[in-house]
Amino acid sequence: MRAVRPRRRRGLVGERTIRSAAQSAKGATAVGEHGQDLPSLYRRAVSGFGDLVHAVATDRWTAPTPCAGWDVRQLVNHVAGENAWILPLLEGRTIAEVGDTLDGDLLGDDPAGAWDELAAAAVIATAADGALDTVVHVSFGDIPGSEYLSQVAVDHVIHAWDLAQGIGAGVELAPDLVEFAYDYLAPHVEQWRAVGAFGERVDVPDDAAPEVRLLGLAGRRA
Repeated sequence: MRAVRPRRRRGLVGERTIRSAAQSAKGATAVGEHGQDLPSLYRRAVSGFGDLVHAVATDRWTAPTPCAGWDVRQLVNHVAGENAWILPLLEGRTIAEVGDTLDGDLLGDDPAGAWDELAAAAVIATAADGALDTVVHVSFGDIPGSEYLSQVAVDHVIHAWDLAQGIGAGVELAPDLVEFAYDYLAPHVEQWRAVGAFGERVDVPDDAAPEVRLLGLAGRRA
C-alpha cells in the first residue's frame, strides 16, 4: 500500500483550531456515563478524519473504499453529513423538522473546505454546556446526547480507516480512540449488523492488536 502523508493544512478543523473552539464553549470537559471526555474524543476523531480528507489527491475522489457502494467522495460526504446533523439534533429538532435540507451532496466544488466548515460547527456544538444531556430525537427513538455523540465518534474512527484504504494512505488509529470505539461497539454490534450497518464479523487471533480486533468486529479485514 502506498503511504500518503496527510497535508499539513487542516483548515477550520485543525487540531489547534477545534481545541480552541471547543474550549471557548461551556462544558468542554463534560464526560459521558463511563467517564470519557466525549467532546474531546469526538474532536480528535474528527481531526484525524479531517487530516485524511485533506490528503485526498484530485484523482482519488472517485476511488473505491471498503464501504460497498461508496467511493471516496461518497464516504466523506456521509461522514460530513453526520457532522451536519449534529447541530440541529443537539438543538432538539426532530428528523422530520430538519426534513431533506441535509440530503444529497454536501461537499460541492471544495470538498475539503466543506468538510472543515461542517466539522468545526459540530465540534463547537458538542462542547456546549448540556450537550451530553440533551434528548436527541433519532430515527429509532430518543437517546441522550452522550449516546448520540458516542455513536458518531465511533463512526469517525472506523471510517477513518476506510478512507485511508480508499486513498492509499497509511494510518494508525489512536490507541485510546480504538479502545473507546471497541468498548462502545462490542455490546451493540450484532444489532447494528442485523440492520446492515456492518458486514460479517472477521475472525482475528486472540492476540491481535486492538485496532485489528476493532476492524474485525466491524467487518473489516485489516
